[in-house]
Amino acid sequence: MESSSAASGGSTRREATRQKLYEAAVTLIAEQGFSATTVDEIAERAGVAKGTVYYNFASKSVLFEELLRHGVGLLTASLREAAERTAREGGSKVDALDAMIRAGLVFIDRYPAFTQLYVAELWRTNRTWQSTLMVVRQQAVAVVEDVLREGVAAGEFSDEIDVPLTASALVGMVLVAALDWKSFQAERTLDDVHAALSRLLQGRVSGCR
Repeated sequence: MESSSAASGGSTRREATRQKLYEAAVTLIAEQGFSATTVDEIAERAGVAKGTVYYNFASKSVLFEELLRHGVGLLTASLREAAERTAREGGSKVDALDAMIRAGLVFIDRYPAFTQLYVAELWRTNRTWQSTLMVVRQQAVAVVEDVLREGVAAGEFSDEIDVPLTASALVGMVLVAALDWKSFQAERTLDDVHAALSRLLQGRVSGCR
């Protein structure tokens, strides 16, 4: 039986391997599409043997499904941390939403290929991982919904706000604006994009008080 330290070391190594496979898969699939990307190519790009891919994931589809879970999980954690940090600092719910917008932009700036894949997959309904995608999407949106509900309860936002739709709209705004930024307005800085979205937030959400 492994010692706890040895087991911990093995878990860390496996997580590092899975991270390399995620990065290889997202880059290749963004470049050439899911169907055209092979397990051999993913293994080669990650610098591991083909058997290592199957040791960690039962198939290419499972790898991609776990990639979606992993990536959206990171985004959700970033949004939640931004909201919690704002609350600790005594900020308003609008401040929390603004911090979440910035956190979303930082995430997309760091992982543009993943974001492109994620948005593309949202429009497809024939994938085996569609139900998983809907679950992880709702986890990210739910973080924004929580802040909106708290703002309504505190009287900071109008109780006429449609919370689920507004949360989806805010997340969608960040995703679409950021992809447009990365694809067509790359000369802009993250601060430029955040400032524009922040003004939109202040005029549309906080203006509903």
